[in-house]
Amino acid sequence: MLTGRWNDWSLADLQRLKGGLRVSLVVPARNEAATVGDVVTRSREALMESAHLVDEIVVIDSDSTDATFDVATDAGARVFRAAEIRPDLGSFRGKGEAMWKSLFVTTGDLLVFMDADLTEWDTHFVPGLLGPLLTHPEVLLVKGFYERPGEHGALDGGRVTELVARPLISLLHPDLAELVQPLAGEWAIRRDHFASLHVPTGYAVELAALIDTVNLAGPGALAQVDLGRRAHRHQPLLDLAAMGLQITAASLARSGLPTKNDDAPVLRQFHPRRPGGTPAAPSALPAVHPHDRTVDVTERRPAQEFLD
Repeated sequence: MLTGRWNDWSLADLQRLKGGLRVSLVVPARNEAATVGDVVTRSREALMESAHLVDEIVVIDSDSTDATFDVATDAGARVFRAAEIRPDLGSFRGKGEAMWKSLFVTTGDLLVFMDADLTEWDTHFVPGLLGPLLTHPEVLLVKGFYERPGEHGALDGGRVTELVARPLISLLHPDLAELVQPLAGEWAIRRDHFASLHVPTGYAVELAALIDTVNLAGPGALAQVDLGRRAHRHQPLLDLAAMGLQITAASLARSGLPTKNDDAPVLRQFHPRRPGGTPAAPSALPAVHPHDRTVDVTERRPAQEFLD
């Protein structure tokens, strides 16, 4: 597996190697009005108007209830609501769904994905991810990794990565063990390859793409690039359990391991509540009440089956 750093490739070399290829920067977003404008504006100015390395910036809005759509549009992106892309194919809520739907509205031969909630980052992320794809024809997918500033240290891979993904990789997918941050939201892939994959509609999209790529073409089809430093908005701990469930389901499915509920597993979590339903005061002895929610583990069939 090729491992590099973002500045291993000069911008001039990447521009030359790109030739007639088209590059799409895809930003899946849900309720990211506070940050998506900066992601789009800086990327447009640096990568489209200055460097001419990116041909289009496409934001896929996944059922936002805030101003994400308008902010991204004003910043210069082509913005689509995921539910309105190929409505004949139905719609699901989730990051993977937005990325899968992007195949129907983008034109790039190479797709670069970037999260919309970035707060500390730089535009060199995109050329860094394109480097291996433009210089190594055998590479199909490139993952980014980076320092994550915070109390847990520079190489902290994230809670779901360390507590869910890395143990699954160690037990079931050892070919991915070299990846520093397998769930990183910044990655790039060849369009034709992504269109050939089954894609989980939720947060398992990143791990599933890695597993399927290795199963198809071996570890040499993967690369990873050190992008430097990155920070983003953190999700509440209770919400991470649903992410972990989706990732586990995708891993088990690709390992041929059965589960007792393949379609819509129910995640039960416990919350301290007063008998009347209000949150317990710190000094009160809380009653523990279960809270059940169904977690969608749907996977989309390869998009190439539906593309004209």
